[in-house]
Amino acid sequence: MKKRNLRNIILGGQDGLVNVLGIILAMASATQDIKIVIIAGLAATFAESLSMAGVGYTSAKAALDYYRAKLQEEKEEVMRIPEEAKKEIREVYEKKGFRGKLLNQVVNKIISRKKVWVETMMNEELGLGCEDYQHPTKDALVIGFASVVGSLVPLLPFFFVLNVTQGMIASFVVTILVLFLTGVIKAKYTLGRWFKSGLEIMLVGIGAAGLGYAVGLLLGMI
Repeated sequence: MKKRNLRNIILGGQDGLVNVLGIILAMASATQDIKIVIIAGLAATFAESLSMAGVGYTSAKAALDYYRAKLQEEKEEVMRIPEEAKKEIREVYEKKGFRGKLLNQVVNKIISRKKVWVETMMNEELGLGCEDYQHPTKDALVIGFASVVGSLVPLLPFFFVLNVTQGMIASFVVTILVLFLTGVIKAKYTLGRWFKSGLEIMLVGIGAAGLGYAVGLLLGMI
C-alpha cells in the first residue's frame, strides 16, 4: 500500500470513528432514545465525511500548487544560474559522503539532463516528490470513503440492541477494538511496534468517548 493512501485511510477512518463515537455517546447519554441517537449518528456520518473529503481535496490541491510553484522556481534557477544550481547538487552529494572523482561523475551525470537535474533538486534539496502531490481528487475520495466506513462503526451496534445502554456499551467496545486494529495495521506498514501503535490510537478513542459521554450527561442534566 502506498504511504499516501495509508495516511489518507487512517486520517479519514480514525476521524470518523472518534468524532461519531463522541457524538453518539453524547446523544445517547443525554436522550436515552435509540432513534435520536441513530439519526444524529447518520447526520454526523455524512456531514463528517463530506467535510473530510472537502478538506482532503483542498489541502492536497494546496500542496500540489505549492509543489508546482517550487518546481517552476527550480526550473528557472537551472536556466538562469546553472552554476549555482550545480553547486547545490554538489553540496547535496557531498553530505552523502561522495568525494573527488566519484562526486564529479555523479554531479555531471545528474546535470546532463535538465529533467533529472530539476527532479533531484526537488527531491534532495526540498524533500518534495511529485508522486505525493498529483491526485487531490483521489485523496478526497479515499479520505471521504474511509470517513464513512469509520463513522458507521460506532453507529451500527445501535441497530441491533434493545436499549441505549446496550448500544453505548457495544458501540464503545466495537469502536475501541477497531481503533486498536487500525493501529496494528498501521504498524505493519511502518516501523512502529504493533501493540504500541494500536494502544496509541485506541487511547484517542477512549478520550473522545469519555468526553462525549461527559458532555451528554451534562446536557441531560440541563
